[in-house]
Amino acid sequence: MSEAAVVEARSEKLVLFPRLGSLLAIAPLGTWVVWHLWQNLYAWRGDGAWSEHVVSTSITSEGRVYTGNPIAATAVSVLVFAPLLVHLVWGMRRISMAKPNGYKFFGNVKYVLQRLSAVGVLGFLAAHVYLARISPALHQPTGHESFEDLAAHMAHHPPTLVVYLLGVLGTAFHLANGLYTAAFIHGLAASPKAQRRMQAFSLAFFVLMLGVGWGAVAGLFQQGAAFVPPVD
Repeated sequence: MSEAAVVEARSEKLVLFPRLGSLLAIAPLGTWVVWHLWQNLYAWRGDGAWSEHVVSTSITSEGRVYTGNPIAATAVSVLVFAPLLVHLVWGMRRISMAKPNGYKFFGNVKYVLQRLSAVGVLGFLAAHVYLARISPALHQPTGHESFEDLAAHMAHHPPTLVVYLLGVLGTAFHLANGLYTAAFIHGLAASPKAQRRMQAFSLAFFVLMLGVGWGAVAGLFQQGAAFVPPVD
């Protein structure tokens, strides 16, 4: 293979990986995040509605019964966590390569916040997955964190409330600004006019996702007032 062919192959690889990483971050990851935040708004309707739509659990006279399809749940987990792993590897590489650039002040602020939010969201997701899925799977028959436990912590344990508020903030910003960045990677914002449109869309999307996410947190907080404060 000639030197020119080697350079061209490397260039294609350098272009392909960022496109793949951004694409996986939008679908299915971004789509799932939007859906998950929206589903959590059922917290305003109480335990029964939230459990049915978020963790596929119905409350019966015999207790809580899982009503979801295990195969479908496993498929969803694979479709979410596999792209998340790829995006994580890609994102950590980008953070390690971060350096001063020629962006304007606003662009540099977003550049820094995108990378800081990535680290914060990673920590938030790790804690959320452990508390919502891993720990309950080891100690509860349903395998999911209960509505009562989550809502009670939200209302009576200030650190939990703060972590979720900041976690949702970081997630909303990272996803919204990621859409703006993806537009560049995929050639959808090549002109100044297209960039302004994407910037406006990104800001509107951020506000919408933040409103939905904090609305869900508010619902859990409001419902949690009726529960006994958690022991821990």
